[in-house]
Amino acid sequence: MIFMDDTQLIKGILEGCVMELISRGETYGYEILSQLEQYGFDGLGEGTLYPVLSRLDKNGFICCRRAKSPLGPVRKYYSITEKGRKRQQVFLQNYRKVTAAAEAILFGEEE
Repeated sequence: MIFMDDTQLIKGILEGCVMELISRGETYGYEILSQLEQYGFDGLGEGTLYPVLSRLDKNGFICCRRAKSPLGPVRKYYSITEKGRKRQQVFLQNYRKVTAAAEAILFGEEE
């Protein structure tokens, strides 16, 4: 379980996780929130997710289309762009490097 009190730590990781989920296939906000919760990101709300989605869209890492959902109201569906795929690869490389260094320091583990 991840506690959302560690906001700065989570903020840096959340964007990469959101992009990874979107890279798996077109999706929408509520579905992203549900998937994040399944992986242990408890307590995230729309107020946390939608600014991330907005920032990713503004930076050209994802794109958004509006379409009527099967259940009624119009939804925003998100997909990753080529620029986003490249950014995600950089994120994954940096994440692995930083987490390996942190684990070595915090838990005495060496690569």
